[in-house]
Amino acid sequence: MGLVREEKGPHGDIAVDIEDLTRTFGDFVAVDHVSLTVKRGEIFGFLGPNGAGKSTTIKMLCGLLMPSGGSGSVGGYDIIRQSEEIKRTIGYMSQRFSLYDDLTVEENIDFFSGIYGVPAERKGERKERVLEMAELGRRRTDLTRTLPGGIKQRLALGCAILHEPPIIFLDEPTSGVDPVSRRNFWDLIYGMSRAGTTTFVTTHYMDEAEYCDRLGLIYRGRLIALGAPAELKADHMKRDVIEIETDRTIEAMDALHAHNIESAIFGSSLHATVEDGGKAIPLIRGILGDARIEFRGVGKITPSLEDVFVNLIEEA
Repeated sequence: MGLVREEKGPHGDIAVDIEDLTRTFGDFVAVDHVSLTVKRGEIFGFLGPNGAGKSTTIKMLCGLLMPSGGSGSVGGYDIIRQSEEIKRTIGYMSQRFSLYDDLTVEENIDFFSGIYGVPAERKGERKERVLEMAELGRRRTDLTRTLPGGIKQRLALGCAILHEPPIIFLDEPTSGVDPVSRRNFWDLIYGMSRAGTTTFVTTHYMDEAEYCDRLGLIYRGRLIALGAPAELKADHMKRDVIEIETDRTIEAMDALHAHNIESAIFGSSLHATVEDGGKAIPLIRGILGDARIEFRGVGKITPSLEDVFVNLIEEA
């Protein structure tokens, strides 16, 4: 599969622009000639499994890691020559939340206000805004390590945007928090996007990818697809997806594979990708029946992003 590229727009509309970005560690290629742009005010999702190159890419864009090759700009600043300017322009939140557990909530906010150079006359106002956003007004003197994961997550986001950056980078920001906290976190992202903030977020959660305006799918360091969630489903899933509901997913998958039908486990069900769903459904029912595997249902479904990603990986 060739490298994915896209047309470049006017620079004034572009927040992030990278061309053939590459990073190697010895003989290992962590990021392999990635080219993409992110528009101002866009929520851009960088989707891929662990070890695909997401965090390495984001560190290069944030000025934390020097590229081995290629070029790029963030907020108009060159990622190679102007990394310090980039650091002052962006907000950055890592999957470890970048907080100091031995400091109180308020002390963390004060610390990051100083790091980001928030003017003294505005520190009080910004602090109260973060406390309100994180719902921590009554816990400002609590040690950060005592906070639940979801609340700590909102505090980390608040600290990352104390200086009101036009671009924020979120590296696996919802890793390890519960689904309700993840949903609440994305509500905050939507609000910032509507106010004009550009968000570049890495994730391996397929359901989160649906929240993004556009996605880049990365696998083994290479960008294998780029587009809006609906476009990816339409353009990269030409085959039908059949969902098989059974309690014996492993046995069912083995039975289908014996008849050259590709399938993968999705939650508590099995998804098979076929050329023609109408012809495949009775065939699958027969295969399962012959193998004495009980099933609750076999039917065609709309492909999910996870189906698309699995299909793209198989092609790659």
